[in-house]
Amino acid sequence: MYSIVSTAALCGIDSLPVSVETDISSGMPLFDLVGYLSSDVKEAKNRVRSSVKNSGFSFPISRITVNLSPASLRKSGSGFDLPIAISLLAASGQIPTDRLSDVMMFGELGLNGRLRPVRGILPMAFAAKKAGFSHVLVPTENQKEASLIPNLTVLAVSSLSEAAAFFRGGTIESHAHAEEKTVSSFEGSLQEEHVDFSSIRGQSLLKRACEISAAGMHNLLFVGPPGAGKTLAARALPTILPPMKEEEQLEVSRIYSACGLFGERESLMLRRPFRSPHHTATPAALSGGGFWATPGEVSLAHGGVLFLDELPEFRRETLEILRQPLEERRIVITRRSGVYTYPADFILLAAMNPCRCGYYPDLSRCTCRKTDVLRYHSKLSGPLLDRIDLFVHVPETDFMDLTSDEPEESSETIRCRVMKAHQIQAERFSGKTYHFNGRIPAADLGKFCTLGETEKVFAKSCFEHLHMTARGYHRLLRIGRTIADLDGSGSILKRHLEEALFYKSFRLLMQGEGL
Repeated sequence: MYSIVSTAALCGIDSLPVSVETDISSGMPLFDLVGYLSSDVKEAKNRVRSSVKNSGFSFPISRITVNLSPASLRKSGSGFDLPIAISLLAASGQIPTDRLSDVMMFGELGLNGRLRPVRGILPMAFAAKKAGFSHVLVPTENQKEASLIPNLTVLAVSSLSEAAAFFRGGTIESHAHAEEKTVSSFEGSLQEEHVDFSSIRGQSLLKRACEISAAGMHNLLFVGPPGAGKTLAARALPTILPPMKEEEQLEVSRIYSACGLFGERESLMLRRPFRSPHHTATPAALSGGGFWATPGEVSLAHGGVLFLDELPEFRRETLEILRQPLEERRIVITRRSGVYTYPADFILLAAMNPCRCGYYPDLSRCTCRKTDVLRYHSKLSGPLLDRIDLFVHVPETDFMDLTSDEPEESSETIRCRVMKAHQIQAERFSGKTYHFNGRIPAADLGKFCTLGETEKVFAKSCFEHLHMTARGYHRLLRIGRTIADLDGSGSILKRHLEEALFYKSFRLLMQGEGL
């Protein structure tokens, strides 16, 4: 006897359809799983055997061969338990096969036949819809996540017995049809769990740099003593970023689902991610790791902000991982199991002290020698610093600012200006593969960042006197373009370049500090 059911295998943040074929024939009793399987899939035969018996079904005393096709695709995870069990029951004639072709199923089985949730339901449900299935059968705990895919009926069950009852012609009353939802119907607040800029006293330069960074998607580095407000401003930055578009919401949600971080959400992820890994993070934690190369912090920050506090405290090899995603907006990970490409388009926001003790150049408090300060800065490579657009010195908060009763500008007010700048850029870069000033390739700078005669003279003077590199000059033009957009100006003026120059390079910033 033979049966076939459909499921899907998680491959990074994508999912591919898999057919579970079961053949029961006469011969010495044997339960064999084939199809290029990882150890956790091979262990499924023990879980399936116990769950079938403990659910009131009979386990065939025959030669049982289960093939997970295609055999060229390595399968991993416990989500194959349910399809293997259903295929076995169908092949042994304990459930009919007429409904099997319309349903794709996933789920881990306990020894008592209860279903347990699995990670990656969102990309697997998306694969089911793409493959033309009208129904998906999932554990009850995964129902909300699967229901986020529109025009797909979600059947949520809590046990193998309940799943078998459905295939016997029954209904699943409490979860028979998940409500169809469109991504655009989800609403949420971008302010939750973040700091509002109105709570940051003073530090006007810091706030302005954050606004420019958000408006043009520029990378940003804060340099200042402890307690100046660097971390507070970093946590407030996501509150001035515009809401994600529908395709961004789905892509970010798929990443978090594949990592098992999606949770029991009622909607797709609406707020832009904010990731802040500790400085002890390994290269694999940042880029993605493991045999299957699950997404790392650079992908979890996709569409949002990656905040690296105490930047020089990170290991140098960890920081060098950032060079590819900052340049290509994606990260490619090669493993024995395959090559994985994950999106990694984020704003890099970093913060550091001017020295290890944090008080240089205040020699009355700084305990570092000049060689110690130089060694501290040398942890950051030139290629990494070249990929950061804005460098801001953050002074200690003034007492008058700290105790002032004057209201500070809220995140909502700043976000309105940022959204206007984003709209200008959307129109400017219509039809391009990039959408923000911070992403303009060098070849297109002449088209989108044209300068008048006065501005050319000023830019030439800056280039020669400050010994700029080509990349540094291009950075000046990109920032000037963003400042012009915030100013509502169609062209880059001298005052825009002057402000852009103020956010000078790390080396110039340190020279200004006395190095």
